[in-house]
Parts: sequence; C-alpha cells; structure tokens
Amino acid sequence: MSGLDTALRAHLESGHTTLCHCWTVRRRDGVEMGFTDHDGPLEFDGIAFRADTGLSALALQQGTGLSVDNTEALGALSDAAIREADIEAGRYDRAEVRAWLVNWQDVSQRVLMFRARIGEMRRAGGAFEAELRGLTDALNQPEGRVYQKPCGAVLGDSACRVDLSTPDHSVEVAVVWVDERRVFGLGDLDGWASGWFRFGRLVVLDGAAEGLSGSIKHDRLEGGARTVGLWHPLRAAVAPGDRVRLVAGCDKRAETCRFKFNNFLNFQGFPDIPGDDWSLTDPSRERRLDGGSRRS
Repeated sequence: MSGLDTALRAHLESGHTTLCHCWTVRRRDGVEMGFTDHDGPLEFDGIAFRADTGLSALALQQGTGLSVDNTEALGALSDAAIREADIEAGRYDRAEVRAWLVNWQDVSQRVLMFRARIGEMRRAGGAFEAELRGLTDALNQPEGRVYQKPCGAVLGDSACRVDLSTPDHSVEVAVVWVDERRVFGLGDLDGWASGWFRFGRLVVLDGAAEGLSGSIKHDRLEGGARTVGLWHPLRAAVAPGDRVRLVAGCDKRAETCRFKFNNFLNFQGFPDIPGDDWSLTDPSRERRLDGGSRRS
C-alpha cells in the first residue's frame, strides 16, 4: 500500500492493529459531516466523526490506470445525521465523500483510501444505500465542442464570461404564492421585461428549500403580476414569503447574445454554418454540372 507514513506502516506490520474507517460527506451547499465504524467518536482535521449513525461501507473496488473505482455506503436514516427529507431534496446529489483507514488509538496514523462523489441513492425501510463513484468517473463524460448554430456555452461559464452577479442579470424577490413547487407568483418586478428570465434559474435563498434551484421554463408578466414556471418541481417545499433569486436566461441564439448580453465576441456557436437541408441538396438539374457554386 503506497502513501503510508512510517508510523502507520509500522503499526500495520506489527501484526496487532487497532484500525477503523472514517468517512466525510461534504455536500455542495458546504455542509460537512463525519462518520466512523469505530465504537466511539473520533476527531481529526477539525472534523468530528460520529460512531452512532449506523453508517458502514461495502467492499471497495480499486484498480490501476483509468478504471473507475467504486463502492457503496449503507446507513440508517436519522434526524441527527442523514435525513430522508434532505435526500429527497437532492442535497446529497454529487456530494464529495472521502474515506480513511485510521488507527483509532492514534488518529495521526491514517491514510486516505478513497475519494469519490455520491451517485445513485436508494431509500427503503428507514435506511439508505448510496453508490460512490471514483474521481475517474468524470472521464466517462463526453467532451468536446459540437458544430451547431446555437451557442454551446453555459450562460456565465468560463467560455461565455457573462457576469451573472451584476444587477442587470439577477434580482431577489419574495414569493407570493406557489403551485405544486413548480409555478411561483412573485412580487413587484418593475423594469424587467416579460420573458427576461426564461431559460434562466430560480434559486431559493431561505426556508425549507434553501439552496435548491431549478431551470425556468416560462417567465410571464400578465396584468402587472409576475409568474415563473420551472421545468421540474423543486424537491422541497417553498412557502409564501420565502425569498428567491432569479437569474437571466439565454436561448443560445446569436441575436440574444448580441443584443441582450452584449457578448457576441464570446458567442460559442456557428450561426453561419449551412443547415442539413442545404448540405443534402441534390445536384441541380437545370445548370451545368461543372462543380460551380450553387449560389451563383
């Protein structure tokens, strides 16, 4: 086993070990929790590892090269640890997990065994099972640009470079009413044109759904009332009075990039590329077939 310090290696070679496993789960909202399969709590790196959560891990599969490491974690749902409501709300989706092998008599003797993100989670009978996917799983995702008329960037990313934090591109407002966690009636939004936030994002700033967000399907201004609908319902309840942030949306067209965001220099599409109909057109039957341009 590589990466061992001298003290831990000597402990392993002694033949009489006092070892356990410790895990941390760090959610994307910054919440971090520690767990251990030891019969008492441990602490290191400023993290308290609890022993009363019922969390355990199955066999860890690791390989050389670029093969994907994977394992699973099992545990009991607990209000004090991992709550079913948080799983249902998606707060553990893509959470980072780290696992150590630790000498519980001297926690300075430890080695990081595994680092992953949570994939699929299943719940049943008051318990959960989480699939853990190693870091090389990201290499399985398709990469590269696609030659197409619409822009291939995500609004606000490093390719687009639009600053969505400016007052021109986002606004905070209180929710007036909610329908099925998907349609929101909002307060006064004078100065924002109807449809400005279509294809953007709605981010919940407080309440039971704090930190959750959804993609905006429609943004309508009717009779002075603003209604925003999401493509999919949020996975936690939003109550009237909760505050949300609306972030401007982009339909990926060159005209939108130029006139709405004044960002055409960073447009990542190919607006002048010929369409399929043009590229598959049969040769002309009325002109000389000499290889000349069909546009003349």
